[in-house]
Amino acid sequence: MTKTKNSFLSYADRRFRLSGKALVENGHPYFVPTDALQARSDEWKDGYLSMSHYDYLGLARHPQTTMAAKDAVDEHGTGVGASRLVGGERLAHQALERDFADFLGVGGVLSIISGYLANVSVIQLLLGPKDLVIVDELAHNSIMVGARGVKSDMLTYAHNDLDDLDRILTENRENYARVLICTEGLFSMDGDITDLPRLLDIKDRNDCWLLLDEAHSYGVLGPTGRGTCEHFGIVPNRIEVAIGTLSKSFASSGGFIAADADVIEWMRFCLPGFVYSVGLSPPTVASAQAALDILRVEPDRVTRLRGNSRRFLRRAREAGLNTGTAVGEAVVPVLFDTPEECVFVAEALMQQGIYAPPVVHIGVPKDLPRIRFFISETHTEADIDRVIGAVADASIAARALRNRISAE
Repeated sequence: MTKTKNSFLSYADRRFRLSGKALVENGHPYFVPTDALQARSDEWKDGYLSMSHYDYLGLARHPQTTMAAKDAVDEHGTGVGASRLVGGERLAHQALERDFADFLGVGGVLSIISGYLANVSVIQLLLGPKDLVIVDELAHNSIMVGARGVKSDMLTYAHNDLDDLDRILTENRENYARVLICTEGLFSMDGDITDLPRLLDIKDRNDCWLLLDEAHSYGVLGPTGRGTCEHFGIVPNRIEVAIGTLSKSFASSGGFIAADADVIEWMRFCLPGFVYSVGLSPPTVASAQAALDILRVEPDRVTRLRGNSRRFLRRAREAGLNTGTAVGEAVVPVLFDTPEECVFVAEALMQQGIYAPPVVHIGVPKDLPRIRFFISETHTEADIDRVIGAVADASIAARALRNRISAE
C-alpha cells in the first residue's frame, strides 16, 4: 500500500513539475481570496481594482440580480434536488430558456449546470466513429477535451486560418459521414474574433456542421450583445449549435446550448451532461434571468463596455505593450517574452492593488505567457489608465532586471 501511494505521489509531483511547478514554489498570485483584497482596499492609494473577473456588463452586484437571487432562495430553497429529467424542473427554467431563445433569435435553448460540460457533452452526443471533428488549435480546453473524447477522428487548423481549414476539408471531407467544425466567436485567451461569414461559407460548401462557442461573445459582441451573429449581421439559424455561459455577461453560473427547437428537444432526453446532472439552482436561474432582463432594456451597457475595451487596447498599444491579435472587445491580453517576466508584472500589479493573475503554461502555448485583462462596463477611464501605466512601468522594470541578471 505504501509503495503504491508513494508511486502515485511521485507521479503527481512529476506531472506538476512538467506543468510549471517551479513558477509557483516561492509564492504565487493564484487562488487569492479576492473578497479579502476588497476588504483591504484602503491600503492602496487608488483602492482595489479587479481586472480578472468577466463581469462584462457590471451586473454581478446589481441590485436587481442580487435581489432576484435572494427572493428565489426564499421561495424555492437553494437547490433543485435532481436532474430535471428525473426530478422535474421549475417554471423559472422554462422561462429563462424561452427568453434566451427569443433574445438570441434561435429555435430553442437548454440550460446546463456547466458551460465547460456543455461543450464536452454536446460534441460527444453529435459524433460517432465514421465522423470527423475539426477544431481551431486555440479553441477552449472544453472543446479540445470533448473532441478528443469521441470515437471520431480529430484534426486541428491553425488559429483563425480559414485557408488552412478549407485545405483540410478539401483533403478529408469525402472520407467521413459527418464533419463538425468547432471554434469560438470571441476567443477567451487572445481577444480576437472568428471570421464568421467566411467560416459559414466554407461550412455550407463542404456540408459540415458548426459548433460555435459564444461564452465570451454573448453580452459583448453586436450592438445589443447578441453575439457573433449580430456582430456580422448573420441569421443565427445558420449555425447548428451555439454554446453560451451564464457566468460572464449574465452574472451567474452554468451554461446553455442554443439550437433549432427540435435539436433542443432531442438533447433534453439524450444529452448526457444534462440528463445526468442536476438542474440549475433557483438563485442561479433568477440572477441570470434578471441579468438578461437588464441587458434587454439597457443595451447601452454593451456600448460602454465596447468603449472601455477599445480605450484599453489603444492605450496598451500606445504604451508599447504586445496585445497580440486582440480586437478590443472585453478580453485584451498583454503578452510577455518569458513566464518569469509575466509573473513579475502580475506581482507588481498586485502590490498596487490591481488583481490580474498571469497565464503561463496552462491554457496557452508555453512561449506565449500573458496577463489577460477582462474589461467591464463599470471600469472608468481612470481605472484603465492606472492599469496600463502600472503594466508599462512593471514591464520596463522586468526587462531591466532580466538584462542585469544576464550581464552578471
